[in-house]
Amino acid sequence: MHFDQDIAIASLPKALQALINADAPADAAPAVLPRRSFLKVAAAGGFALGAFPLAASAADDPAPAPAAAGLKPTQQPSAFVKIGSDGIVTVTINRLDFGQGVQTSLPMILAEELDADWSKVRSQHGTNDPAYADPVFGLHITGGSTALKHSYQQYRELGARARAMLVSAAAAQWKADPAALRTQAGVVVGPGGKRLGYGELAEAAMAQPVPEKVTLKDPKQFRIIGHATGRLDAVAKSSGKQDYGIDVRLPGMLTAVVAHPPVFGAKLAEVDDAAARAVKGVKAVVRVPVDRGGEGVAVIADAYWPAKLGRDALKLRWDTSGVEKVDSARQLEQYRELAKQPGARKYDADVAPIAGAPHVIEAEFQFPYLAHAPMEPLNCTVQLKDGKADLWMGSQMPGLDGLAASKALGVPPQNVRVNVQMAGGGFGRRAIPTSDYVVEACQVVKAAQAAGITVPIRTLWSREDDIQGGYYRPMHLHTARVGFDDQGRVLGWDHVIVGQSIVTGTPFEPMLVKNGIDDTAVEGMKEPYEVPMRLTVHHPKVNVPVLWWRSVGSTHTAFVMETLIDEIARQTKQDPVAYRMKLMGPKHERHRAALQLAVDKSGYGKRKLPAGQAWGVAVHESFQSVVAYVVEASVKDGQPVLHRVTAGVHCNLVVNPRAVEAQVQGAALMGLGMCIPGAAITLKDGEVQQHNFHEYQVARITSMPRVDVFTVPSAEPPTGMGEPGLPPLAPAFANAVAALTGKSLRVLPFQMA
Repeated sequence: MHFDQDIAIASLPKALQALINADAPADAAPAVLPRRSFLKVAAAGGFALGAFPLAASAADDPAPAPAAAGLKPTQQPSAFVKIGSDGIVTVTINRLDFGQGVQTSLPMILAEELDADWSKVRSQHGTNDPAYADPVFGLHITGGSTALKHSYQQYRELGARARAMLVSAAAAQWKADPAALRTQAGVVVGPGGKRLGYGELAEAAMAQPVPEKVTLKDPKQFRIIGHATGRLDAVAKSSGKQDYGIDVRLPGMLTAVVAHPPVFGAKLAEVDDAAARAVKGVKAVVRVPVDRGGEGVAVIADAYWPAKLGRDALKLRWDTSGVEKVDSARQLEQYRELAKQPGARKYDADVAPIAGAPHVIEAEFQFPYLAHAPMEPLNCTVQLKDGKADLWMGSQMPGLDGLAASKALGVPPQNVRVNVQMAGGGFGRRAIPTSDYVVEACQVVKAAQAAGITVPIRTLWSREDDIQGGYYRPMHLHTARVGFDDQGRVLGWDHVIVGQSIVTGTPFEPMLVKNGIDDTAVEGMKEPYEVPMRLTVHHPKVNVPVLWWRSVGSTHTAFVMETLIDEIARQTKQDPVAYRMKLMGPKHERHRAALQLAVDKSGYGKRKLPAGQAWGVAVHESFQSVVAYVVEASVKDGQPVLHRVTAGVHCNLVVNPRAVEAQVQGAALMGLGMCIPGAAITLKDGEVQQHNFHEYQVARITSMPRVDVFTVPSAEPPTGMGEPGLPPLAPAFANAVAALTGKSLRVLPFQMA
């Protein structure tokens, strides 16, 4: 995501438009806003820096320290560090943790500069308070593998500021020169060996001025960063004690489930709710607006099960006459026809040499819709009381969700607080520009209050709701004509991508759609290879809600690039590793390092594989991190089997080696899941055909191969690792299968026949 151009005001949420134009005469309202002005106004309006958070401090909390004039909310230690009298250090994270482990990695960074005793460090989620916005993007967001990349410097400085305040407090108590003091593991040490624990100093430290400038440690002094560290939530999660958004319990709380239209955007024609109201425990049945202009029916009960039984008892007739009814088979043919038409150009190299090339590959690649399918289904608990609203859910964009809740509830943005909860997965589904499930939960509460119900309500989606509820990774079609000579030199590459844009029509469109092309759809194309490419892009409008899915466009672009590069190597009888190294541009030393590391650690080319197995290779950069895979695979009973994966990773400085290892292993398994039969969302007559995991397949632990992870040493600031491990897995696997069978795989999930 890049904020590097003027913002079209008409593309922003209406609430933000109103804020921008509030003081302007009707005939003088601006049409565009410079980037810097947008961020300033967005911050004031809650879109970027939180939806006017409620004052959350208890009356007996110590007053915050006087802030340096030049510090922003994101730079204030008081919002991020709380030290108890017992020395326990609680670090508030400015991201959602939904499995990637930032509730450990971010505290590690802060604790390093704080010189904290790691055994006494804890973590908690933040809210939509301005302090918890991404310091680079200027909005609340967990996505794009940006948590450590954007907050590494921020959390180091927060820790260093808090440490300086503790030292100042000790110096004042001892009447000593702060420069004569030092810290170690949660203790300030003074002249003559005097010692004061952080817990003893915490209250006095809070009254010290917050320094604007601080000196950070030399990385050679790190004792926490860079060391393999167990996750702070490991015990809670492994023992079943971890609470998630779905586990929120409030006094008097009710639970709602919603009957959604079978076709996206359909309306209700007739509702018979008599049987639903008769279910024991059901408190109300109300009609509510749902996403994309559709209508639904919410059943509110004292628990999930009676609410579900009540929904099952509803007799509904739907009006689908006004909406497009998508059919996947027909859609594929439409995409094929569209691929033959002129379209917007990302790259425009000369492709005439293809006609005279000694070798030509003509290929079509198909990628289906994919559901996110996190283990914790979508949920949102809303309490509306005395003109104020509290929301509890695992949100990737609490600022935007808070603003959407404000609009839906008719509550001023400053009276909306989003209490971010631990989430059981998400992979992008909890970062929706429309805030669909949050708005739906708010509409349920509004309708309930109109019916006389004023208690908090948790709106909960079932697994079927989740899989059929939309916001999928878009279906894509790629076509390619590649001409090359006997040495594998690419003479021309004519490529077309057809697929829905995930950001058109969202607040992110001005930043991410350029010349009619959604940047997220083409990321990963061409790089890191020096090839002359003409790239044409089509973004059809389809009545299927789409969204980013873990690693976004690289889920399909990496597969296309890495399997075609491998195919050229095979046809010209070149080693696929050596060929890649030769084809990479001079700027891609990180790619070379990651690939060479994976090759060296795997034994590729040196170790003999068992009969019936073959090597597969792929390397890809996404979100500024490079992951290379060398895999070992076979084909058994007509189906590919993945045996072993060796990863070479270049993500610059590794904050927590265990977190990187876990992320790569999890991403590899999710990438493997793209390959297995049944890993597709399909539609017929506008309805999603899959309902639960028996129809929509995901990779199970029984499919998990051995995954060894190695990182390239680096002292450069860290880049992200939540997503980069996914893209190269499927092409590496496909390349191994192609080496065994001689057949290139061009459809996901794999089709072997």
